[in-house]
Amino acid sequence: MEYDKIKQLMEDMGNSKLTALDIDFPDGTKISMKKEEKEVIKTVEKEVKENLEPIKELKAEEVEEQEEKGNVVKSPMVGTFYIKHSPTSEPYVEIGKEVKKGEILCIIEAMKLMNEIESEFSGKIIEILVNDGDFVEYGTPLFRIGENNVK
Repeated sequence: MEYDKIKQLMEDMGNSKLTALDIDFPDGTKISMKKEEKEVIKTVEKEVKENLEPIKELKAEEVEEQEEKGNVVKSPMVGTFYIKHSPTSEPYVEIGKEVKKGEILCIIEAMKLMNEIESEFSGKIIEILVNDGDFVEYGTPLFRIGENNVK
């Protein structure tokens, strides 16, 4: 294989997302290339460390105070949160809406399946804690529902 072609192959590999390449030519020529990823990992680690904000530790009193404001509905799974059935439809719930236990609050899409999330509590929606289309993890707070006499 000619030097210019080998050099071009190296440049193409450097500009691609490939991390390794092995080629066996019919004439017996073998070319093996592998990228080192250490620099990329260091750069990502540095960016993550720089972008982390200090985490505020809550005192026991603050936690109790937050719990008193209402019941929190948490995500039962990992997926994408949707407040509407479709982009053109009305939201399942809005702040101030009265909901009953078992009423659908939102959808979480997980592995291309749409999972309807039902309210665990009866009451008024005080707060919607995530935005439509946000990725949520197991245990992510979704809604805060105030207690009342709705049954």
